[in-house]
Amino acid sequence: MIAADYGALFDLDGVLVDTEGTYSLFWGEMGRVYHPEIPDFAMRIKGSTLPRILGNYFQDPEISSLVCRKLDKFEAEMEFPVFDGVMEFLRDLKANGIPCAIVTSSGADKMERLFNGNPEFASYFDAVITSADVKKSKPDPEGYLTGAKRLGRDIERCFVFEDSLNGLVAGMASGATVIGLYTTLSADELEGRAHALVPSLKGLTVAEIMSVRR
Repeated sequence: MIAADYGALFDLDGVLVDTEGTYSLFWGEMGRVYHPEIPDFAMRIKGSTLPRILGNYFQDPEISSLVCRKLDKFEAEMEFPVFDGVMEFLRDLKANGIPCAIVTSSGADKMERLFNGNPEFASYFDAVITSADVKKSKPDPEGYLTGAKRLGRDIERCFVFEDSLNGLVAGMASGATVIGLYTTLSADELEGRAHALVPSLKGLTVAEIMSVRR
């Protein structure tokens, strides 16, 4: 197998940047205020695009608008710390000629803030798929199929890196080789939902992912 024939597709939050806990606080509060009948609201909506969240849970126009304003303010003030080991893994992928894409349920504005604050991080990605690029959010595989197409790779020759249940379902449905990261959920919760499980990207190498069998 020639590594350069492959592609790498990454979820963002909980895989590349350590923001899942921060988002859980925000959506947990929105759930407590507007949907106290759903105790696991933050986990329920993880991996969904904002339009899907609003359409499913905040259909009242005034409440929807208020949630959006709160989210905009929240994201404008939040930081996007890159997980330990991510930059090293991205450098290894680049050295082996493997193009990379981010496939996220977030919007373009957030990606612009993230990339402006970390241009070196941004330089490793050949494509970015946001909520504006898909009609169906995870667990639908559309985002990952779109990412592979943007990279010019067959999805069967792509690796998907995911931490959420919705994301793992999307990755598996796409036909890619899926690497599950137990950064947000436990390894037990992810068992059987990916072709391989790792605690994080720290220490991971191209040689190791190329050895994963589907």
